[in-house]
Amino acid sequence: MSVFVTVGTTKFDSLINTVTHYSAIKAFQDLGYNRLVLQIGAGKIPKELDQLADLNQFTIEHYHFKPSITEDIESASLVISHAGAGSILETLGARKPLLVVINEDLMGNHQLELAYQLYRDQHLYYCECSTFVDTLKSSDFSKLKPFPDRKPKLFVDYLDNLLGFK
Repeated sequence: MSVFVTVGTTKFDSLINTVTHYSAIKAFQDLGYNRLVLQIGAGKIPKELDQLADLNQFTIEHYHFKPSITEDIESASLVISHAGAGSILETLGARKPLLVVINEDLMGNHQLELAYQLYRDQHLYYCECSTFVDTLKSSDFSKLKPFPDRKPKLFVDYLDNLLGFK
């Protein structure tokens, strides 16, 4: 089972450092995960990553950017993401369990509002870096509700009406 972590196009080194800390790796292993794929965006590769390479039957891969992360999301058993709307909606659209980690360093923290509402609607769990391991261990991802299917035709019809094409 694999975990995919994405920070989008941003720099969120504290999330990458959190998920690669020994306590997080141990929690992943205890939950049955054996692979961690990191999309680190504009951030830096943790120096400690090489030291984790000797973990028994656990692999860690990383990259900065790809044209699309769809394949990584679809192949993951669990997605851990920053609270960017694009990453959240793509993951929920793929019907993957999602744990959102709020970037506490952002001003005005609109990300918290989005994550909190989707948590209230039971589509995801969320936490901060400081509570990540406890949240990971205590979350029952099987209890999350699937996100409603997208209906692009409704949006197209709305635009057609707005622009006078219908």
